[in-house]
Amino acid sequence: MTQSEKPLPQTDTGPRVPAAKLTLLTLTTMVVGSMVGAGVFSLPSRFAQETGVAGALIAWAVAGTGMLMLAFVFQRLAIRRPDLDAGVYAYAKAGFGEYLGFFAAFGYWASACVGNVTYWVLIMSTVGAVAPALGEGDTVLALVLSSVGLWAFFFVIRRGVRQAAAINRIVTVAKVVPILVFVVLALFYLDPRVFAENFGGADYAGSLFQQVKGTMLATVFVFLGVEGASVYSRHAKRREDVGRATVLGFLSVFAVFASVTIVSYGIMPMGEIAELRQPSMAGVLEYAVGNWGQVFVSVGLIVSVLGAYLAWTLMAAEVLFVAAKDEDMPRFLGRSTPADVPVAALLMTTLLTQVVLVVTLFSDDAFNFALDLTSALTLIPFLLAAAFAVKIAGVDRGRDLVIALLATVYTAFLLYAAGLKYLLVSFIIYAPATVLFVMARREQGRRLFSPREFVVLAVSVVGAAVGIVALAVGWISL
Repeated sequence: MTQSEKPLPQTDTGPRVPAAKLTLLTLTTMVVGSMVGAGVFSLPSRFAQETGVAGALIAWAVAGTGMLMLAFVFQRLAIRRPDLDAGVYAYAKAGFGEYLGFFAAFGYWASACVGNVTYWVLIMSTVGAVAPALGEGDTVLALVLSSVGLWAFFFVIRRGVRQAAAINRIVTVAKVVPILVFVVLALFYLDPRVFAENFGGADYAGSLFQQVKGTMLATVFVFLGVEGASVYSRHAKRREDVGRATVLGFLSVFAVFASVTIVSYGIMPMGEIAELRQPSMAGVLEYAVGNWGQVFVSVGLIVSVLGAYLAWTLMAAEVLFVAAKDEDMPRFLGRSTPADVPVAALLMTTLLTQVVLVVTLFSDDAFNFALDLTSALTLIPFLLAAAFAVKIAGVDRGRDLVIALLATVYTAFLLYAAGLKYLLVSFIIYAPATVLFVMARREQGRRLFSPREFVVLAVSVVGAAVGIVALAVGWISL
């Protein structure tokens, strides 16, 4: 038994419950549950701010193809490398070494925590439509109520993975229904004249390329979670179900996301859609059917967002836990309860989410900034996973190689579309995380950095320094 295989100390005493074994249905609902969250309810306004119908159709074609390639990448990697757990992180480590694997784990985890903040902000903004004291989710009262909900979920999840997964399965069904109803009602009330006027986009939208480029981070955010089954792969009853759940989950939500966006252009002029407060889907349906439409979508949003928060918190904690078991994170993050809950990782996830919630009080547009930052933080882990698929495909596996190359090109384009601002802010978050890597290496009595790892460290530190200066002098802003 190697050092990395030695069992880690537990936080609780008593008989240990066997690791939860999840079925194909449960894994699929975890993918759907993590993908269908805050993002879908914000799509009408997010797209209308950037593009018209033509640009939206192209954007969804590009995003759908690119994310489908990523889904296929995770499907193939789950089959070809069943020894690798925790998906994105494990693939980056296997392909490019421990330090970049650590960065992938931390970046994926941090993106999940920032994404969880958007859920609470959006819930409070939704309720704020009838309770002005909550504003758009960025007031002191909204922070207090969000914090209460945040820690309530911590104690629910701490009771056990089985209970959390069962709740997620029920919530997934409950939250998809109002979204489908929105699409059907919007089709019924669709005005062909309004749809035609919105087809080419408004004057402020710019060239068609700029319109499509402007929507890319929004599409990344709503598709985050496509890798959900691979992240939780150690709990699958059958390894092949991981890949199947990934593709089934993706295909089941792609048409819904695209439909929500496109049908909205037939209800209101895009300039008015762009000005709607979030959740903009509620404003669109209110315009079509009256006040009950806003209430209906708002209730659906709260159920949806709470379900997505549950799924993402589970996945975030799982990544830290597996990284710690592989000795790429400090050992304390590898402790779990007898109910198979990585409690230290769960606590750290909740704490970072709490910190970012406080930061939203000082942001001009808390929801959109957190949404875009979530997407940007995820792109580097996605790019490393896709590049790993290229690395192991080999010329003798032509189909796998083409899929991996397409996924790699797509994620590289997304980094370009994100722009320098979010790349620099990502470095500000990534660089300090190296403290955890140093802690892990010292626990093992190992050399802190190899020459190649030192180069990666230098790049991250320089990027963080440039980002801090850019924020200080006003080149970029939150």
